[in-house]
Amino acid sequence: MNATQNPTTITATPGTPFLEMVREFDAPPDRVWHAATDPDLVVRWLGPSRNDMRLESWDVRPGGSYHYVHITPDGTEQHFRGVYHQVVENELAIQTFEWLGAPNQVAVETVRYDDLGGRTRMTTRSVFPSVEALEMAFQNGMEYGMRESMERLDALVTG
Repeated sequence: MNATQNPTTITATPGTPFLEMVREFDAPPDRVWHAATDPDLVVRWLGPSRNDMRLESWDVRPGGSYHYVHITPDGTEQHFRGVYHQVVENELAIQTFEWLGAPNQVAVETVRYDDLGGRTRMTTRSVFPSVEALEMAFQNGMEYGMRESMERLDALVTG
C-alpha cells in the first residue's frame, strides 16, 4: 500500500478555523479528478470503509450541488451536502461542505489537483465558520474519515 510512500498530511493550527490536507498520488490529475467527480467512483472511496454510502445528488459544475449519506453499521445516517462555486476540470473545485449533524456550520473548501509530471498533489484547504466548528468536526471523526478516504482513493486511482 502507498500509505507510507504517500502519506496524507492534515494540518489544523490551534486557535484558527483553517484546515489543510495534502496527499500525493502516483496517478495523473485527470485520473484523480475523474475518481473525485464520477458518482460511480465516489461511492467507492469517500468516507470510512465501514460505512455504506448513498448519493442523493452529485452535480459537479459551477452552481451544481451534492448531497450524500453515510450509513453506519448500526444504520445511523450521516448527511453531507454542499454547492460547487467554481470547477476547472482536472485542476480545481471550490465548494461548500456541510455535515447536517452540525447545521448552519458550513465550511468553504478549495481543492487543487497539481500535476507533478504524471503524479498528482491534491491539496484541500477548508475554512470553517469558527474554531469551535472545526474542533467539533475533529471530535466527530473527520480526521479518521479523511485519512481513510485518501487511502481508498489512492487504491482506486493506482490499482
